[in-house]
Amino acid sequence: MIFVPLSFLVSLYLAVFLVRLLLRGRESFAANGLFLLLIAVYIVQTVLIGLRWGYGVMAVLPLQMTLATLMPPLSYLAFRDLARERHGLSWRDWPHLVPTAALMLMMLVWRDLLDLLIIAEFLAYGLALLWLARLGPDGLVAARLDGTLRSYRSLQLTGLALIGSALTDIAISLDMLWSGGQYSALVVSASTTAILLLLGIAAVAAGSEEGEGDGQDEMEGLDPAPKEGRALGLTHGTEQPSAATVVSPEDRQVAADLDRLMVERRLYADTGLNLARIARRMGLPARSVSQAVNRVHGISVSHYVNNHRIGEACRLLAETDLPVTRIVFDSGFMTKSNFNREFLRVTGMSPSDWRRQSPRSAEDEATVVATGRRSIR
Repeated sequence: MIFVPLSFLVSLYLAVFLVRLLLRGRESFAANGLFLLLIAVYIVQTVLIGLRWGYGVMAVLPLQMTLATLMPPLSYLAFRDLARERHGLSWRDWPHLVPTAALMLMMLVWRDLLDLLIIAEFLAYGLALLWLARLGPDGLVAARLDGTLRSYRSLQLTGLALIGSALTDIAISLDMLWSGGQYSALVVSASTTAILLLLGIAAVAAGSEEGEGDGQDEMEGLDPAPKEGRALGLTHGTEQPSAATVVSPEDRQVAADLDRLMVERRLYADTGLNLARIARRMGLPARSVSQAVNRVHGISVSHYVNNHRIGEACRLLAETDLPVTRIVFDSGFMTKSNFNREFLRVTGMSPSDWRRQSPRSAEDEATVVATGRRSIR
């Protein structure tokens, strides 16, 4: 019977998603180049793990260790791009190659400390990713707003997976010390494959979310003014600012200006909208916009925008016979899964249920969506 290592199946799984992302075309590659490269590295690494631990091919060890030092910095740089308005690498990013260069040198002159180098690198970059996540979903200013939460969770998962990998390597080193490596082969093969699978899932999730936008900064083709009943006046859900929150006049002005953009220009209808794009449109730093929304409305920017989108979706469901698949895009969402999740969050029911029990007037509809729940009559 032919033995097929589990890591080979993981490679095939990730390869399928990589091909799907590549088939989206040049725009997807431009937006997600680092995530695509990261997934490709995961695929090669899982194949090498299968060759080494499944078939005992030790010749792949130098390449395997080299790729291992590339994964943490690539992960960090990919998610860092989501946390800033400018994309891509620059010459200032060269220090991220230091661990790889150090490993190549140590393989020639100081092999005893190779494992320690890799452990320290995974631990350091894992902590750096968790530090990047400290700002919350709004910290990912370049992430598409209907997928920000998914990208944020992918960021957290990647940070934890890198730290988990470092701790696993420590456990393997202790096993080598105490029992002569009796369980090391099993632990390395299983844990490394599982961690690479988690990292691959995180990269695929973040990459697929950020590669589906239209890439346009201007709201071309949008109506300059709202049609009757289009704007529901929805700026918040059930959450409210806490009593301790200090709301400055500047925050209120920024929030009011953003409300006007949402209502008059239907900014929410841009499927590729992100916080960086909103900030450029308003001529303000992204942090100022997110702070104003957080302080005035008590919710994140992604929830704020998606609330407007769900308000428009509710209007379309109640007033038209358009299919839900069309309403998904007309209301500003890129994927039906994100639309269904947000619709359930805001209204407490599915789009089809909402249509069957649609309010009789736009005023009723606004009341229902603003409270985030609709009582079933």
